[in-house]
Amino acid sequence: MTANSLLPLYTERPDREGRDRLEILTALIGAPSFAPLFRETLVRIPQDHPVYQWGCVVGACERVRSGGTDLCSNHFQQWSKARESGATQAEFLTTAQPLSRAEFEREGPCLICPERPAEPRTDLRLCRYHYSSWKYYVAPRESGVDFEQWVAEQEPREGYGHCEAMVCPGLAESPLGLCSWHWHRYKRDHRPGGAALPASWWQRHESQGRPVPVSCTDENALRTWCAMVDPAPRPGLVNLRGLRPLLRAEIQYTLFAHTQQDRHSIWRLEWIQKLVNLARERGAGSLTDLDLDDFPRFHTSIVKKMLHYLRLVYFTPEQTRDAGFLETDHFGICSPHRASHIDLTRITQRWLRDLLWDYIAELIRSPHRPRTAVPIDGIRRACTELSAFMEVDAPGGGHDPAALRVEHMHRFIADQRHRERHGMPSLVMKGLYGKLSTVTSVTRTDVFNGVRKLLRNALENGTAERLGLDREFIIAMPFAGGEPLRARRPFPDEVARALTEEANLARLAEQYDPDDQGMRDVWETIVLTGRRVNEVLKLRWNCIGRYGGLPMFWHDQTKVGNYDAAIRIPDRLYDLLAERQRKTLDRFVARHGRRPTSAERTQLALFTSKVRNPDGSTALSYQWFHRRFKEWITELDLGHHVPHQARHTLATSLLRAGASLTHIRRYLGQVSDRMAEHYVHLTSEDLENVLQHVWVTGPGTAQPGELLAGETTPLTREQAQALAIDLARRSTPAEGGFCTFQPVVDGGACPWNLDCHNCDKFVLSGADLLYWRRKREQWRLLAEGAPDDATADYLHRHFEPTARAIDGLEKALAGLGLLDDALALDLRKPQDYFHRVWSTAFRAADLADAGSDEEVEYSNTCTTGGDDLEQDIA
Repeated sequence: MTANSLLPLYTERPDREGRDRLEILTALIGAPSFAPLFRETLVRIPQDHPVYQWGCVVGACERVRSGGTDLCSNHFQQWSKARESGATQAEFLTTAQPLSRAEFEREGPCLICPERPAEPRTDLRLCRYHYSSWKYYVAPRESGVDFEQWVAEQEPREGYGHCEAMVCPGLAESPLGLCSWHWHRYKRDHRPGGAALPASWWQRHESQGRPVPVSCTDENALRTWCAMVDPAPRPGLVNLRGLRPLLRAEIQYTLFAHTQQDRHSIWRLEWIQKLVNLARERGAGSLTDLDLDDFPRFHTSIVKKMLHYLRLVYFTPEQTRDAGFLETDHFGICSPHRASHIDLTRITQRWLRDLLWDYIAELIRSPHRPRTAVPIDGIRRACTELSAFMEVDAPGGGHDPAALRVEHMHRFIADQRHRERHGMPSLVMKGLYGKLSTVTSVTRTDVFNGVRKLLRNALENGTAERLGLDREFIIAMPFAGGEPLRARRPFPDEVARALTEEANLARLAEQYDPDDQGMRDVWETIVLTGRRVNEVLKLRWNCIGRYGGLPMFWHDQTKVGNYDAAIRIPDRLYDLLAERQRKTLDRFVARHGRRPTSAERTQLALFTSKVRNPDGSTALSYQWFHRRFKEWITELDLGHHVPHQARHTLATSLLRAGASLTHIRRYLGQVSDRMAEHYVHLTSEDLENVLQHVWVTGPGTAQPGELLAGETTPLTREQAQALAIDLARRSTPAEGGFCTFQPVVDGGACPWNLDCHNCDKFVLSGADLLYWRRKREQWRLLAEGAPDDATADYLHRHFEPTARAIDGLEKALAGLGLLDDALALDLRKPQDYFHRVWSTAFRAADLADAGSDEEVEYSNTCTTGGDDLEQDIA
């Protein structure tokens, strides 16, 4: 595979291609926003560079990382011993002592002779001549001599020039003309050309100031070796010498472009230098000339990413259309966990490929562009299937759209259905492992709907007429519909128990999350809170806290646009997430050698990804979690289940525990009660239970349910929710409602001879609405049939408290969105259906006050009820 296949070229003027591209890159490199350090042929990277760090992660350590780790060789050995004793890497880094630069890593000219290199294995920074003079003559004989004064008195000696290796920026260490590193490399390569110095040349010539003769048997071989040898590896240096101008500019630009990414993969400097050396060895003029088959894997991935950066500057959107691909970065967007490059070259018919390119571009530019790349992948698959079929079945391979007729579309439809029915593979689409994927009802539906959508769009905008595409060919593709939407079921009891057993959870952590990235913690949080999977995965580090002593859980419900929402959680979950916070901080310390700042902690993900995530701000992906969860479920042999069913399970459990639809909707972060019903799977019996949560006080109170002026003005949802109170375990059924007098609730006799309707301890529920409406009709009929007006007025006044209570109940039910359900529930005597103690009611005094106030604040009783409900949920 060549890199050229990854980067389509110009076709109209191939002779100007390299020159044009070099001009583009030269202009970009010379821009003020371009980092100056990447403009040089010798790119010197600072040790603490945020992207290309090469220094040991231990604070203030001056040594170079070693062995693909973030530690130098000395600290890596120390860490290996500390790990055996049970210490964590964060603990080791907080106590590790920094080291100064190793002697063999020190480079530079002599303090006395600027044209000669200093001896590498000493910290005196002297060339060989002056180092020998100081060590063997001055220091042993004159112990009181000041070194700095001695250096100032010495005469510099003439140097040997620069290293003869073409790519080497160092100074030659001997008359042979090679630096120390290349001299050893020359000897390892068996001295091509036979260059040599006379025996004892230092004592016989150099120390006596005489010129040193150099012998060489084959000067051409020596020059060839000097031109081809790799540069010496130097910490923090990328040596681009010897590269052709376009290739050098491409690497300079892509090195800078890589630093501008929010999420960048790790490019170690030694990998980049090795890539440069391979390109120089092959004489490549551009990255597109490289054959990647014999490149190491990580070098191949670096080249592919470099080519992506170059595609964005080499091609305009219109040119990508001609080349057969599309870059979403050209449109300023990039789907999460998805590359910008969309390859369309497998669609061989140019007219179909252009139709698809235009459709995708229009879709991306539209105000309602899709949130993910799924629609784009679906329609690309549809066009690829159609293209492959036309290539073998349509006249001329389908390249002439005017030659296509309705029978060609009919054969394509029949072929797809035949493959679906017999489980046959696709003509062209392949899975992850290169195997042709099987045509299923889902893929066939996507293909039919994708082709239909694309071709009908061309018919509507006039493109089909311009291409000469037959209308019958377009409209022959039927609408395939979609898979029926089925609500997820809650977990069966045996599955729920298996998914929360300690042994199974321990296996989930040990086998499917050996790096302890938080798989078990994520699952337990989903189970205990009912949050969506992505809401848990995307948690920030500071997602928990205690407020007034209560543990709270903060998260973003991005699906419904509710950000920074908080719910109560149990102490067990709070402790679990607090431990995860500690582990996340330790990982940050282990990577950077320091604790994060307050600003960094704000952006830090609680469950951090290990992929392209140097600052820890990127969370684990849904694909990462789902793949491991699926493998775990398969091993447990529980059948087909998905994590989202935990949300349905919790919603249903909340309903059984006495929560109303409104409470469930607010707790789970749903947009409507209708969605809450979708999650809790309401039955007729459940609806009766929900309605009996809504209570108002009876006609025997001082203010029996009187609300706002007028009979048609309902309470707002906020007002109705604010008036809700918790009466769990403090009521007992009575005729037409519930009694809340505690002696009677506890089993004692009623002191008022069961005169419930005139008692201020009597409350009405939502399930009693039709019962009391019938009572109201009976009293109205009695009043209308009264013998005189005085009797009628008396009956109206007598029933007025009851009417006010009924009006208050209707307003409360309307505010909670339950009025229609209550009116549809035809119960003659709701107490006959009473199975439990209901928990929500309205005091008449509060309802009466709500009639005159536009805003209702939570009463102490409401607060108590909410806390009890949250505690039940936790």
